[in-house]
Amino acid sequence: MKYQVVLQRTEEGVTASCPGLPGCWSEGATEQEALENIKSAIADYLEAAKQIAVEGEVREVEVTI
Repeated sequence: MKYQVVLQRTEEGVTASCPGLPGCWSEGATEQEALENIKSAIADYLEAAKQIAVEGEVREVEVTI
Protein backbone atom coordinates (compact mmCIF):
# COMPACT_ATOMS: atom_id res chain seq x y z
CA MET A 1 0.00 0.00 0.00
CA LYS A 2 1.04 3.58 -0.50
CA TYR A 3 0.56 6.36 2.03
CA GLN A 4 1.28 10.05 1.70
CA VAL A 5 3.97 11.26 4.05
CA VAL A 6 4.62 14.85 5.11
CA LEU A 7 8.25 15.74 5.84
CA GLN A 8 9.17 18.80 7.89
CA ARG A 9 12.64 20.02 8.74
CA THR A 10 13.26 20.88 12.38
CA GLU A 11 16.27 22.04 14.37
CA GLU A 12 16.86 18.41 15.37
CA GLY A 13 16.41 16.83 11.91
CA VAL A 14 13.31 15.80 9.97
CA THR A 15 9.86 14.76 11.16
CA ALA A 16 7.61 12.53 9.07
CA SER A 17 3.88 12.14 9.52
CA CYS A 18 1.19 10.20 7.70
CA PRO A 19 -2.01 12.28 7.36
CA GLY A 20 -4.05 9.19 6.44
CA LEU A 21 -3.18 7.56 9.78
CA PRO A 22 -3.89 10.03 12.61
CA GLY A 23 -1.15 10.12 15.21
CA CYS A 24 1.29 8.16 13.04
CA TRP A 25 4.59 10.03 12.92
CA SER A 26 8.30 9.56 13.35
CA GLU A 27 11.54 11.46 12.97
CA GLY A 28 15.14 11.09 11.93
CA ALA A 29 18.38 12.98 11.75
CA THR A 30 18.13 12.98 7.94
CA GLU A 31 15.30 12.78 5.42
CA GLN A 32 16.30 9.21 4.53
CA GLU A 33 16.29 8.15 8.19
CA ALA A 34 12.91 9.82 8.76
CA LEU A 35 11.46 7.96 5.74
CA GLU A 36 12.83 4.63 6.99
CA ASN A 37 11.40 5.32 10.45
CA ILE A 38 7.95 6.32 9.17
CA LYS A 39 7.77 3.07 7.18
CA SER A 40 8.24 1.19 10.46
CA ALA A 41 5.76 3.45 12.22
CA ILE A 42 3.14 2.82 9.52
CA ALA A 43 3.65 -0.95 9.76
CA ASP A 44 3.31 -0.80 13.57
CA TYR A 45 0.22 1.44 13.30
CA LEU A 46 -1.50 -0.95 10.88
CA GLU A 47 -0.66 -3.98 13.01
CA ALA A 48 -2.10 -2.27 16.11
CA ALA A 49 -5.25 -1.29 14.20
CA LYS A 50 -5.63 -4.87 13.00
CA GLN A 51 -5.25 -6.19 16.55
CA ILE A 52 -7.83 -3.73 17.87
CA ALA A 53 -10.26 -4.77 15.13
CA VAL A 54 -9.82 -8.45 16.04
CA GLU A 55 -10.20 -7.92 19.79
CA GLY A 56 -12.81 -5.19 19.87
CA GLU A 57 -16.20 -4.43 18.48
CA VAL A 58 -15.90 -2.40 15.27
CA ARG A 59 -18.75 -0.26 14.02
CA GLU A 60 -19.11 2.03 11.06
CA VAL A 61 -21.17 5.16 11.63
CA GLU A 62 -22.17 8.12 9.51
CA VAL A 63 -21.48 11.56 10.94
CA THR A 64 -23.12 14.70 9.59
CA ILE A 65 -21.32 17.95 10.30
